[in-house]
Amino acid sequence: MGRTKTRIVLSGEIDALVSPDLVEAAAEAEDAGRPVEVDAHHVTFMDSTGVAFLARLASRSSTRLVLIRPPDVVRFLIEVTSINDLLDVVDDDPGVDDSLPEHTPDDDPDGPDRAA
Repeated sequence: MGRTKTRIVLSGEIDALVSPDLVEAAAEAEDAGRPVEVDAHHVTFMDSTGVAFLARLASRSSTRLVLIRPPDVVRFLIEVTSINDLLDVVDDDPGVDDSLPEHTPDDDPDGPDRAA
């Protein structure tokens, strides 16, 4: 059983300096093919790089992008650029996806069941 959604956590300044990381994160999220949510709670600054990242995710996803707890600076940018029409903004964190089965000792190749 796999995860049911992909979560990307943004933190600090989202600008051209982190653009390569954002491109990689977007590509990985697209490849996973699951619904995407972006936790923006800890963003302190965002420029057009971050807006383009959110727009890319929103436009390429088969489901609506969920933006979690965006600060005022992010809310302002998504409203001014009208990409808020492409995503859902939520003020309460829906929680981390815990759909993976719990790790058991039998899963550990170095565990006690391993023959010496």
